[in-house]
Amino acid sequence: MIHHPHFISLEGGEGAGKSSALSAIRETLAAHGVEVVLTREPGGTPLAERIRELLLDRDGEALAAETELLLMFASRAQHVREVVRPALQRGAWVVSDRFTDSSYAYQGAGRGLDPTWIEDLERRAVGVKPGLTLLLDLDVREGRARTAGRDLWPDRIESEQDDFFERVRETFRRRAQAEPQRFRVIDASQPVDTVAAAVRAVVEAWLEQGR
Repeated sequence: MIHHPHFISLEGGEGAGKSSALSAIRETLAAHGVEVVLTREPGGTPLAERIRELLLDRDGEALAAETELLLMFASRAQHVREVVRPALQRGAWVVSDRFTDSSYAYQGAGRGLDPTWIEDLERRAVGVKPGLTLLLDLDVREGRARTAGRDLWPDRIESEQDDFFERVRETFRRRAQAEPQRFRVIDASQPVDTVAAAVRAVVEAWLEQGR
């Protein structure tokens, strides 16, 4: 697995405020005159976006947990080969709204699938990890309260129960503890401006470290 220093991912549970944080990351990088490729998972390419629709459609055919995981990695494999690797190879910075850590949290802990299977898929189908991952950590009930008035039609994953999201959060936190060199945990219960400032500070420090 290659940890690429110009590859940044953003992780967090529902309602953690990823949109504002993504903007803060992009603006901070752009201020340093670098090319920034902002992308997301699942998705990022036309094919991967079609897979995203299948994954999140709550009115479609029920997905087995194994099917969900394999679709996630099919989307990710396409994303890496069509977007992530080419951008990194030409010297751009890539910022992804979610990456493989989400599969460990949502399909691993949330759905109860074996993490060693996810590790094998990550090694075989992905082959790259972000050099820096920002985790927006937020109490599940607070996050759900934030999204209650926003998501009139929650997707298939957003429709899960609190215990599902508690497992997701705990796995994100454990992964952050296990890889402190890669993860930076930010308290997402703070005001939006405070969170954005913390995000900018993390990215500035990462840029300074790489000089």
